[in-house]
Amino acid sequence: MSTPIPQPPGVPLLGNIFNVDPSNTWWSLKTLAEKYGEIFQISVLGHKIVFIASAALAEEICDEKRFRKFVGGPIIEIRYSVHDALFTAFDHEESWGIHHRIIAPLLTQDAVASHFDEMAACTDELIAQWKSLGAKNTITPLSDLNRLNLEATTLTMFGKKLNGLTGPEPPMIQAMEDSTSEAMRRPNRPKLLNLLIYGGKLKKATKTMRAFAADLVAHRTANPTDRHDLLWALQNTTDPDTGKALTEEQVIDEIVTMPIGTSTAPCALATAIHFLVQNPDVVARAREEVDRVVGNGPWAKEHVPQLEYVGGIVRETLRLSCAAPGFNIEPIPREGDKSPVLLAGGKYQVAHNQPLIIVLAGVNRDPAVFDEPLAFRPERMAGEAFKALPSGVKKWFGNGKRECIGKHWAWEFLVTVTAKIVKEVDFEAVDPGYVLKQDGWFNVRPVDFKVKVNPRTA
Repeated sequence: MSTPIPQPPGVPLLGNIFNVDPSNTWWSLKTLAEKYGEIFQISVLGHKIVFIASAALAEEICDEKRFRKFVGGPIIEIRYSVHDALFTAFDHEESWGIHHRIIAPLLTQDAVASHFDEMAACTDELIAQWKSLGAKNTITPLSDLNRLNLEATTLTMFGKKLNGLTGPEPPMIQAMEDSTSEAMRRPNRPKLLNLLIYGGKLKKATKTMRAFAADLVAHRTANPTDRHDLLWALQNTTDPDTGKALTEEQVIDEIVTMPIGTSTAPCALATAIHFLVQNPDVVARAREEVDRVVGNGPWAKEHVPQLEYVGGIVRETLRLSCAAPGFNIEPIPREGDKSPVLLAGGKYQVAHNQPLIIVLAGVNRDPAVFDEPLAFRPERMAGEAFKALPSGVKKWFGNGKRECIGKHWAWEFLVTVTAKIVKEVDFEAVDPGYVLKQDGWFNVRPVDFKVKVNPRTA
């Protein structure tokens, strides 16, 4: 006999709607995972949702022979902005394969490395800006890193320098915030309210994002180049399997998708700064490695794989920050078979068509895998120690064929920025008693975290 899946008490008709804060969904799910353990469920407006919060169960449902990505809820809502783009396409849609085969060759490890100098230059620009602030300064790291992320994404993938690290914030940043926040909230509202009261926010944000993308296309048209970047591939490459090219609208879809996808990176980096402020011994060890590997000479792409301990800092930050907080899975339909799906060797069972959401705030802190799971220990995420960990706790880029297509870009960006700020600047908490609090939509970021930043002194 299977074990009932735990569920918090609810209220009639509305179910567990009050157990999840619509303004901070992922923090609510983190709290529920801490209370109920490896698996739990809620019911909202008659819809049952099951959540996975252990490494073993996460590894099980990432088996692509039994499960696949579930496109539902907020992902359905953001299709208003990007249609059937890579992130939002249903498994059965032909568009996913076409887009993937066109885009993937431009985001391989080697292809990403070819833009290292541009990525590094953007980072140097932000660090120089920080160094010029003077001793009496206060910054919000997330705000500056959001600008850096958009700057680096737009330059490396689409060939345009925004010059957006200073001055008014690029409207694209707020539009991404508005569109993803609205996409998260809409599934939990009656459809009539979404239509009559809240529809304008998503429409306005979508218009801004698509105008941003159209401007990049217009810039390339006005400035012809032999540069073979992602924008070139979107506009000029045909799918090798079908011979189909992307339409103008589909090009816009994918240009909008990429900054939304990379927006988890500044969230992770801002949280990394918090961890570094709390752990000066980690900073000292990282500086020793960076000084040894890079020295006083120019940075090069070859340095990235050599920075093993810095890589451990990045992975440990991804583990604890859950900047990309989770992803959706569903059982692969079995023709004529509607019997329950068994989990954990039959300990639990769910309906044949039950969506499952992996909550990485539970999975990544699983005490069955990690000794002192809340402690920040980069050494356990580097070298042989990292290799020995189960695959269930390595899902910060998603899983299988639908994992983040930009994972190599994200890794190079995260390691490069982390290494450069460790080498170049010192951070000091504005509030020494600050305790990490997070919120977010398609990403999770620190709330009200501010620091002082100055040139490195030791």
